[in-house]
Amino acid sequence: MTPDEPECRTVVVTGASGGIGRAVAVAFAARGDRLALIARGRAGLDGAVREAEDAGAAKAIAIEADTADPEAVEAAARRAEEELGPVDVWVNDAFTSVFAPFTEIAPVEFRRVTEVAYLGYVYATGAALRRMLPRDRGVVVQVGSAIAYRGIPLQSAYSGAKHAIQGWHEALRCELLASGTRVRTTMVQMPAVNTPQFDWVRSRLPERAQPVPPIYQPEVAARAVLYAADHPDRREYWVGGSTVATLLANAVVPGLLDRYLARTGFSSQQDGHPRQAGEPDNLFQPADARRDFGAHGRFDGQARARSVQQQTSHALGALAAGARRAAAAAPRLAAGFAARMRGTRALRAQNRSV
Repeated sequence: MTPDEPECRTVVVTGASGGIGRAVAVAFAARGDRLALIARGRAGLDGAVREAEDAGAAKAIAIEADTADPEAVEAAARRAEEELGPVDVWVNDAFTSVFAPFTEIAPVEFRRVTEVAYLGYVYATGAALRRMLPRDRGVVVQVGSAIAYRGIPLQSAYSGAKHAIQGWHEALRCELLASGTRVRTTMVQMPAVNTPQFDWVRSRLPERAQPVPPIYQPEVAARAVLYAADHPDRREYWVGGSTVATLLANAVVPGLLDRYLARTGFSSQQDGHPRQAGEPDNLFQPADARRDFGAHGRFDGQARARSVQQQTSHALGALAAGARRAAAAAPRLAAGFAARMRGTRALRAQNRSV
């Protein structure tokens, strides 16, 4: 381990049965951490536990829970600590969505997306903080998206939830900073990622749903979460050049981006192949209760395994951390050097007087 990496920790991951959450679980497992993996789908959870154990987890347990249920989340947190010890890191990633124009989304569907993709984060973070704050240590990582800043057509419910997470997270972070606690929360804004969600979200599109290219592998996202958990003082991290470009464009020319997405947002989220009847639908029931979908979706052939922007960001972060350590050590080194110089001058003076 590097000096910035902690010893074996207890890590909780929601949405851990597939996609980014699954890749995050494996990334922490590779460092020998203890893992509590939360999701609704039994088959997906069992697969995630096997992968985590194979990757080197000290211990991994599966907890079936719907994060839209605050009592279930609280029970999951309690079990995680009973079986694995005090929670050091909590990663929120569970979500669901509906691909459809806003006028075709029923109120009950919109409420369900909001309850899982927004309130699920709120409930889970509350459960984590009730344990972390009394101990004055711990990190909560919120898995976000470029959509937290820039809503896109056909994903109004998901866009609303991610925007809500962003505003709530900023308020919470300010409160934690004001309290003086050492508990930290940070957010990671993701690009389009090759996950199974595009084969199991509820969709009313004529063609199969796809992420807006460029698409990244879930391991890229997992590396970002791991880094954020190790460096939580930063308020948020952007992953992928496409995320950076989108958020900067939205800050500078949001109206132009509205018109661009109006022209391209419908076609870019469909892959040209007709959607088949009977496809999985995980809005109210888990799609992976009996089938393990894994971390990857069907876009392996075009997904990027690395992000130059991410590598550069982490490298600059390491340089900045080194500079901070050097600055902190400078007074001590200067004092030691001055003491040695005084000793040298005193010795020379003594030799001259002999």
